[in-house]
Amino acid sequence: MNRDFYQHLFDKHQHIEAVPSNKEIAAWALGLIRLLYPEQSKRLYNSIREIEDEISASQIQLKKIMDSTGACESCNSEEAARAFFSRIPELYRVLNTDVSAILEGDPAARSEFEVIRAYPGFYAISFYRLAHALLSLDIPLLPRILTEYAHSKTGIDIHPGAKIGEYLYIDHGTGIVIGETTEIGHHVKLYQGVTLGALSVEKSMASVKRHPTVGHHVVIYSGATILGGDTNIGDNSIIGGNVWLTKSVPAGSVVYHEPQIKVLERKF
Repeated sequence: MNRDFYQHLFDKHQHIEAVPSNKEIAAWALGLIRLLYPEQSKRLYNSIREIEDEISASQIQLKKIMDSTGACESCNSEEAARAFFSRIPELYRVLNTDVSAILEGDPAARSEFEVIRAYPGFYAISFYRLAHALLSLDIPLLPRILTEYAHSKTGIDIHPGAKIGEYLYIDHGTGIVIGETTEIGHHVKLYQGVTLGALSVEKSMASVKRHPTVGHHVVIYSGATILGGDTNIGDNSIIGGNVWLTKSVPAGSVVYHEPQIKVLERKF
């Protein structure tokens, strides 16, 4: 390789500040989630003061992460961290609705402890809700790092920009994709392999709604693909497995396809 190439790499390294790894950033989020849900941790706190101190330390850590990543170049990192932590009680309340939805919706779930400790759907939802709260404060980069970390652990890809209501139930979850401008109502059930995506669009349409809107009390079964920003799934609808949808359906719809399956008797 010629020296110009090495010079290019050296120059690039000089202009990139040392920042925490994605794993370290995700560890901050995981620590906060474990503080909210001790079911995921072996550490227990013996006083309210200890919890207050841990919250304060997590807030300081978030400020440091924002400073080191340049995620708050156009804002005050201390104020942004304070604003994020002021939303923690509401975030906790909404996450509890997700726990409830999974426990009530999955016959195999035996307890809230099991959902919180073992379910990949709740793991992915937890990271998404933290990331979405950060993004709503116009904090860049960190939200995507968090949801991509959860994606790598669970196979569930939820963009932090998606708007998702309460009582989200993700069952199994592997292969689920929820795009940036997706809107999902309350009490929605999603099974493995569901895609809420965009039709092929130009880069110039990045600020346009490209992903579908899903109403309240909707069930979308495994392998269903729903595409397009103008595609709306009405309340109380059921979308069957492996359905491909690029147009809206009214409230109360049942959408399915009828595959032709042939069973041939083998001769020995």
